[in-house]
Amino acid sequence: MLLVDRFMLPCLNKKLFGVECMGCGMQRAFWLLIDGKFSEAFFMYPAIYTLIPLFAFLIVKNFLTIKYANKILVILVTINIAIIAGNYLLKLLNH
Repeated sequence: MLLVDRFMLPCLNKKLFGVECMGCGMQRAFWLLIDGKFSEAFFMYPAIYTLIPLFAFLIVKNFLTIKYANKILVILVTINIAIIAGNYLLKLLNH
């Protein structure tokens, strides 16, 4: 057990209802990325790699004027929603 594991927030959805939520695995995937375990992070939460450019874009957008910012944002959000929902459905079907 990693030291980080003791400080992770529990999923209330999983604790109360016994079913994982769409965000289950995100914290652990983030720490796996920090640890350099890139493939493990992907298998834990595949959207971790598409969330990084989304958050980076949101940060940069606050400081710079980007010509097609709204269109880029819609595309990034749509990709993330599709990956998160798809992964969630696969988890539900496999259990």
